Amino acid sequence: MNLERAVKLKGVRVAATARLHLGFLDLNFSLGRRFGSIGLAIDAFETCVELREASRFEVSGEERERGARLALQIAGSLGLNANEELIISRAIPAHAGLGSGTQLAIAIASAFRQLFGLPLDARSDARLLDRGSRSGVGAALFELGGLVVDAGIGSSDEIPPVVARMNFPVDWRILLILDPRLEGVHGDAEKQAFAQLPRMSADLAGELCRRTVMQILPAVAETDFAAFGQGVSRVQEIVGAYFAPVQGGGRFASAAVGSIAQQLAAHGASGIGQSSWGPTGFAFARDPDHADFLASRVRDASDSGVRVKICRARNCGADIREGQQETT
Repeated sequence: MNLERAVKLKGVRVAATARLHLGFLDLNFSLGRRFGSIGLAIDAFETCVELREASRFEVSGEERERGARLALQIAGSLGLNANEELIISRAIPAHAGLGSGTQLAIAIASAFRQLFGLPLDARSDARLLDRGSRSGVGAALFELGGLVVDAGIGSSDEIPPVVARMNFPVDWRILLILDPRLEGVHGDAEKQAFAQLPRMSADLAGELCRRTVMQILPAVAETDFAAFGQGVSRVQEIVGAYFAPVQGGGRFASAAVGSIAQQLAAHGASGIGQSSWGPTGFAFARDPDHADFLASRVRDASDSGVRVKICRARNCGADIREGQQETT
């Protein structure tokens, strides 16, 4: 069905930030739900798209091919005219474990919805665009920001529901350990990797859930940095060991990232791990001074291809702004 509106926007801008995937909750699957995830929105990288009136469909900027496919797919699914100009001025690095694909997809879908006066619906758009097949944190963080936990996939094909969402302490900092020379597992290789892995033991899956509910979330609520770091580190140890056989035998996809992570731990960093399939690693610091100190300790010792970037959590969702309106 083609949709019309009496007042049509001339343009829409959507900016969505990167996210960290801090770990899965249940890789045992015996309770009828699969995966479950912990996610954190961060301000280090941003995907920014603009959708404007045009005489024909055009796409420019970064990630043009993927952006064009997504735009045509969402326009077709919503019954909209795709004769618009899509500009992708910035994009989160792809296949780095930072949620680039989901944020780009939902940003483009949200731009079409806003331009044509439709209600925003990140969860539906994620499903329409084949995002969120294992984790619901991408859609949730696009909408809400902060720290979120999803309950995993149930018996339906719905995006996993969010069961917890919290503001992240504003003084805490995240150190990203970036290795642009590598890409994380994705696409068919990701599907094959999951197919090779056995079910996690119920005891380890139970510990992941207990660490999340009884340590990580209460630590965020009470601004207890030590407990938060211990919880995230333990979740990452368990999940990293589980995925090690299909990512080169270690907890980190990039050996160089793993080396920097060990050095940060030796200097007092906490909550160390890898986001999704990596290669991006992360560590947490209790305040800006602590983060600067940690970064200075590894700056000279770091591998020439690895970069450490300090960032903060983002406690709000995507920024969606309208352009001028005209009567049609």
